[in-house]
Amino acid sequence: MRSFQDRVAVVTGAGSGIGQAVSVELARRGCHVAMMDIAQPGLEDTARQVQALGRKTFIQVLDVGDRGQMQAFADGVQSELGGAHIVVNNAGVNLTTSFQHGSIEDWEWIVQINLWGVIYGCKLFLPQLLAKDEAHIVNLSSIFGIVGVPSQSAYCATKFAVKGLTETLHIELQDTAVGVTCVHPGAIATNIIGNGRIDASEKKMASKLIAAGMKPARAAEHIVDAIKANKPRLVLGGDARFMDRMARVIPVKYRGVMQWYMARLEAKRQARKI
Repeated sequence: MRSFQDRVAVVTGAGSGIGQAVSVELARRGCHVAMMDIAQPGLEDTARQVQALGRKTFIQVLDVGDRGQMQAFADGVQSELGGAHIVVNNAGVNLTTSFQHGSIEDWEWIVQINLWGVIYGCKLFLPQLLAKDEAHIVNLSSIFGIVGVPSQSAYCATKFAVKGLTETLHIELQDTAVGVTCVHPGAIATNIIGNGRIDASEKKMASKLIAAGMKPARAAEHIVDAIKANKPRLVLGGDARFMDRMARVIPVKYRGVMQWYMARLEAKRQARKI
């Protein structure tokens, strides 16, 4: 995009983590920001940060996986701010358990948020984006949308699907003024573990790995830079870039490497119990 000044950006899952940081970074560069989250306190905190930068806000507390609520949000953005120029489909949750032990209800929950939430965000806002002189869609996948990881079957399934949707949109919208970026973060220091469903035995280790990741503010800078440069793909973090290269160089054998790494983490966890 040539300029962010007085553009309208929509960010889902804006109450914390990457969503909050992206909202503030877009405001810092001149955007008015429409935000949604299921958690009201965090959403209101983000709105205050955006308003402190002199930008307009529109917020709604809602479930990104609810079609009716997302339609009302899109209608509100149109009526209150004149329609979206940028849509960042960031809202997402984690489910950490084996495919064998995860319930159908757990799968329905994560698919509704991680996949249908992105579909709604793209589909319901696309008419607004196409009406603008320039616009952009950002969909948050994950490095786990590139590599398969034990205990992450449901999360990987949704993030691989987001990758496929986003790459297809990039092709289909080539002849329009709408750019498309797929983001594949590695470990980012957010509360995705706290907001997810994870086996108690794995929570401590997962939390440590996430806490050591890239700060959300830095991730937000990269994401907004990618919008400006109209980059179709952004891999965030050294860990993500390593796994991305591994998947491309050894697309089958990398699975053995991942299995070895996860077994090593498990052995360390068990050793601490002794």
